[in-house]
Amino acid sequence: MKDTSAQSRRDRLKVILKLLRENRVESQDELLDLLDGKGISVTQATLSRDLKLLKASKVGAGSEGYFYAVPSDDELRRREEIYAQDFLRGYVSIDWNDQMVVIKTFSGYSAPVAMAVDNIGWEGVLGTVAGQDNNVMIALRKGYSGQEFMDELKRRIPGIDED
Repeated sequence: MKDTSAQSRRDRLKVILKLLRENRVESQDELLDLLDGKGISVTQATLSRDLKLLKASKVGAGSEGYFYAVPSDDELRRREEIYAQDFLRGYVSIDWNDQMVVIKTFSGYSAPVAMAVDNIGWEGVLGTVAGQDNNVMIALRKGYSGQEFMDELKRRIPGIDED
């Protein structure tokens, strides 16, 4: 199953999350094998992006090495609330087109706003570039529009103002 649609990605992320919570997974190769056993075939690069979206990280287990762990749902919600606060504190205005979003920020807030966007983890965001002082440029994936970004932004950060 190698489908890159948003729904199949969400389904795959759910499977990965379940596998990480139910198994001690020490490597991406091991996780690829577990996914293959579930009939899901992805590249290592796709798996790396999925792990980043899930906020998975390797944690130490003393002399037994390292394994992948994911934060709890409550922890993820708390983190997203903190990033939303950082975003709201720093942004001034947002404008967009089909390929990119530009956020004007208060002086000195471009890095925290870019970090908030990166860490909230939009599927349609290729990456962010924080300007020296007061601009953030967000490059969007093909097929994901600025309007879709704004719609998701409003869902994730209530109270956002588009001016």
